[in-house]
Amino acid sequence: MMPLRYTVISVFVLVFLSLGTYAEEHTVLFREDFNSLTNWKPLYFPKIEKHSSYGIHTDGTTSFLKAVSNDSASALMYKKLFNIYEYPFIKWCWKVENVYKNGDAKTKEGDDYPLRIYIMFKYDPKKAGFFEKLKYKTVKLVYGQYPPHSTLNYIWSNNKFTESIITSSYTKKSKMIPLQSGIVKVGTWQNENVDIMEDYRRAFGTTPPAEASIAIMNDSDNTSESSVSYLDYIEVYRENGDNNSQI
Repeated sequence: MMPLRYTVISVFVLVFLSLGTYAEEHTVLFREDFNSLTNWKPLYFPKIEKHSSYGIHTDGTTSFLKAVSNDSASALMYKKLFNIYEYPFIKWCWKVENVYKNGDAKTKEGDDYPLRIYIMFKYDPKKAGFFEKLKYKTVKLVYGQYPPHSTLNYIWSNNKFTESIITSSYTKKSKMIPLQSGIVKVGTWQNENVDIMEDYRRAFGTTPPAEASIAIMNDSDNTSESSVSYLDYIEVYRENGDNNSQI
């Protein structure tokens, strides 16, 4: 039998090698463990006066984001843009305490989710056609800034859908991707890992704009319901050797 000290050493060596392999295979742009909200700013929407609340919740030595909505809507947005051709992968761990009774991703009245990861692709007027430029310029005059070119919404919905991608009832520029649904996993932590580039191609049939921002949202303004949800961490990264960096 191998002496205990050699067994312990072997375990440490295996752990070290596995960490080294991960470091070689992945490069992390940023990872948020929600010890604070320094890197985030509130995102409010026109004509919605009641806002959801976001704060750091601590359970012993672990901290995570707590999101609460009550007939409200607003989001938290990461302060920096990132290039999805260079960092096309996102993973996170989330949990919801409930889903909405009247939620429905296919209708305006039900377009609420206890938690969503919201990828907003930046509009670039240099790459837009005449009519698109005119439309976006009009919106900017009203609200003071350009809206996103397009969005992907990774959602925790109350219903299961046969479709893997749903077009928003508000605009064809926004696509909903249900990752979790129903009440079976409510109250449990769930890990997710997505490929933004691949999902965008499936959703829109083309390649996305390069620059994007990431936001987190708990909203209930359409259903007039309420919910509490949590996010343990979120990480944006690339797999080394990935060929997505060529636009």
